[in-house]
Amino acid sequence: MVMFRNWAGNQSIVPAEVRTPASAEEVARAVREGARAGRRVRMTGSGHSFTGVALSDGLLMRPDALTGIVEASGDRVTVAAGTTLRALNAELARRGLALANLGDIDAQTVAGAVQTGTHGTGRDVGGLADQVVALEMVLADGRTVRVAADGDGTVADGVSERDLFDAARVGLGALGVLTSVTFRVEPAFLLHQVREPMSLDALLDSLDEIVDGVEHFDAHWLPHTDTCLVKRNNRHPGPAAPRNPLLRRLEVDFLENTAFGAACALGARVPRAIPLINRVSARLLSRSSTVDAAHRVFVTSRKVRFLEMEYAIPREHLAPALRELRALIDRSGWTISFPVEIRVAPPSDAWLSTAYGRPTAYIACHTYRPTPNPAYFAAAEEIMVGLGGRPHWGKLHTRDAAYLATVYPRLADFAALRDRLDPGRVFTNPYLDTVLG
Repeated sequence: MVMFRNWAGNQSIVPAEVRTPASAEEVARAVREGARAGRRVRMTGSGHSFTGVALSDGLLMRPDALTGIVEASGDRVTVAAGTTLRALNAELARRGLALANLGDIDAQTVAGAVQTGTHGTGRDVGGLADQVVALEMVLADGRTVRVAADGDGTVADGVSERDLFDAARVGLGALGVLTSVTFRVEPAFLLHQVREPMSLDALLDSLDEIVDGVEHFDAHWLPHTDTCLVKRNNRHPGPAAPRNPLLRRLEVDFLENTAFGAACALGARVPRAIPLINRVSARLLSRSSTVDAAHRVFVTSRKVRFLEMEYAIPREHLAPALRELRALIDRSGWTISFPVEIRVAPPSDAWLSTAYGRPTAYIACHTYRPTPNPAYFAAAEEIMVGLGGRPHWGKLHTRDAAYLATVYPRLADFAALRDRLDPGRVFTNPYLDTVLG
């Protein structure tokens, strides 16, 4: 028996069987044999979801052998589903190519990131699912199908290719097991990143102007202070001006990981010290500027383990939501060591994308892994739900299908598609039972 445990250590399971398929054919065989044995079948990613979305107590497939570039032609690159974003970014860079937008973690597999709605931040360009143009997937009956953005055929009786494409891009693994993903890519480009401290009040007072004035906006607010670290990323014609390697190691390896981890550990032992620690940290923030390859600017190193809850809300509610969250923390008596992250995205047409059909803002709350604070997450969630918030599928939340149906206009269509393609629920698990019904 082999236990699967996620990165944060808050989700684990011992499946009845583990397989590591190396091809779509082997995935299809595993699905057919698992179904015949009456086992639920799931494919994990790299374990970066905080929810139980990838778990199975039946047949659990690992993605480690399903890796590499399958095909590259023009502005299309097809990659095996188990390839990590880190490996994909390196291979694209070698070919002089890049994805238009990325999240800030690159340890996920491409399938895991796409299926759970990994999004990054962008004024004009959406998350990974919005850069997908085709998917190869194994259905519950063991058939392997390919669906594309420009497809006009049918996959099964009553299921159009285009509907399955739009549903399966953020499909939670509920409609099939992805075996490859085709992305739209573009020539490699540089990003100019400016990082600078700003007061939260100043940010909120001019939020629309700031967000609309930058291609990729990201901000981290330190609770118990009025200070945010604001990152502005814009495309740059060059030349590259990367950070000095020594200074980069000092900033990323030492300050953002080693020193931050030590501060979190101290705060865990002496919680009343956290507000002072955050105020000292805020004073240490300074302006910096760099021009580098896009994937090196988008991605950050995260070595301090944490738990995370993130909600997507209509962008027009961002400032009120942040003011309400600050008031909640101020009156609660909680001590919150981790920053609150703020990002944005344009509308998406993937049915279960958290940005489906509306300009979106993301608010992410974190806690240090050794000191979870369920009350903080619950109270913050109440604020977000009151604003029509949609929880990130891979991050902690307590919403069920009844609530989610009120904020996802296509959830019923997704459920109907699932009924046609997987009536026996080969691909279900307790998390999907909760969020999809």
